[in-house]
Amino acid sequence: MKEAAGTARAERDQRLAGLDFDRAPFTIAWELTRACAYACAHCRAEAEPKRHPDELDTQEAMALVDDLAGFDNRPILVLTGGDPLMRRDVFDIAAHATEKGLRVALTPTATALTTRARMEEARDAGVRRVAFSIDAPDSALHDRFRGFSGSFERTLRGVEAAADAGLPLQVNTTVCLLNAQVIDDMIPLLERLGIVQWSVFFLVPTGRGKQLAMLSPEGHEKLIAHLDGLAPELPFDLKITAAPQHRRIAMKRVGGGELAGAGYRFADGLRRPAKGVNDARGFMFVSRVGEVMPSGFLPLSAGNVRHESAVSVYRDAPLFRELRDPNALHGKCGRCKYREVCGGSRARAYAVTGDYLASDPSCPYEPAASNATEPSDD
Repeated sequence: MKEAAGTARAERDQRLAGLDFDRAPFTIAWELTRACAYACAHCRAEAEPKRHPDELDTQEAMALVDDLAGFDNRPILVLTGGDPLMRRDVFDIAAHATEKGLRVALTPTATALTTRARMEEARDAGVRRVAFSIDAPDSALHDRFRGFSGSFERTLRGVEAAADAGLPLQVNTTVCLLNAQVIDDMIPLLERLGIVQWSVFFLVPTGRGKQLAMLSPEGHEKLIAHLDGLAPELPFDLKITAAPQHRRIAMKRVGGGELAGAGYRFADGLRRPAKGVNDARGFMFVSRVGEVMPSGFLPLSAGNVRHESAVSVYRDAPLFRELRDPNALHGKCGRCKYREVCGGSRARAYAVTGDYLASDPSCPYEPAASNATEPSDD
C-alpha cells in the first residue's frame, strides 16, 4: 500500500513539474456569485447584497464542471465570490466537481453561514481546503478593511468551525499601504490558527480596491524580499500573489538558478507548481455570468461558457495566447531577462495604465537596454 502511494505521489510530482500552461491552468477561480454581506474596501468584485438574476444556474454550473474536467491535469477549482455560501447549490457543485476529478477549494465570507455544520457539508462534498481572509492581526484594522464591525471575531469563529470539521485552512491577506506595517504581526496569529498556507495578495487597484493606496515600487520590492526571507522559517507555506516579481527576487536569493522542486505538497493535495503562474498563464477565472477571464483582477472577457468551451477559450482565445507570450510585453517588462519566469502583473498593468501588456508599475527593477536570454544574479 505504501509503495503504491509513493508511486502515485511520484507520478503526480512528475506531472506537476511538466505542466504545460498553454494547455491547462493550474488554478481556476470560479465566482459563483457576487452576493455578499460585506463591503470590503479592496473587493475586486464590488460585491452586492443579493444574487444577480443572470448568474449561471445549477444546470449550467454542472455543465461547466463537466467542461473543466476536460483539462487533464486535474486543476484546482476555487469556488469563490462574493460569498459562495450564498448559493444553496454550492456543495452540490463542489461534490460534482470532486466526482469529476477536480481539486476543490472554497473561499467563504465569514458570516453566520460559516457554521461547523456547513463546514462539515463542505468536507463531505470533497472540498480540500477552506480559505478565509484576514487582513490585520487585530479587529480594528481588519474590520476597517471589511466594512463590518465584528468581522474579525466572526472570521476567527469561521476558522475554528472549519478546523473542527477537519478542513485544512488557508488565510488570504491583501497588503497595501494601510496594513503593510503590521504584516509581521500576523504571523503569531496564523501560527495559532494552524494554517497550511498564507497567501499574501499585493493590492491590484480594481473594483473597490481603487480607493486604497498601493505600496510604492520600492515598497513592493522591500516587503516581497522580506517575506521571501521569512518563508523558510515559517511553519506554514507562504505564497506571494499578484506580485510575480517575487520569482526574480527568489531566484537571486538562491544564486540565479531555477527554484528547486516540482512544487509544494500539502496534506490536502493542493500543491503549488514550481513554475510561475500569472494571469492566463496557469490561471483562469470564470465570472458569475460565465465570462472567461485571465483573472478576477483582469476583468477582460475572452469568451463565455454559455456559448463555448472554457477549455477552448483558455487554450485558443487570442487574449489568453497573447498574455502567455513574453515577447508581446511592452516597456521594460518586454526587455527584462526575467520575463519568462515573472512577466509582471498583467492585471496591475491594466488597472493602472489601461494596457495589459504594459510594464508592471509595482516593479522597480530596471533591466538592461537589450534582452538577455538567461537570468543571472546581477
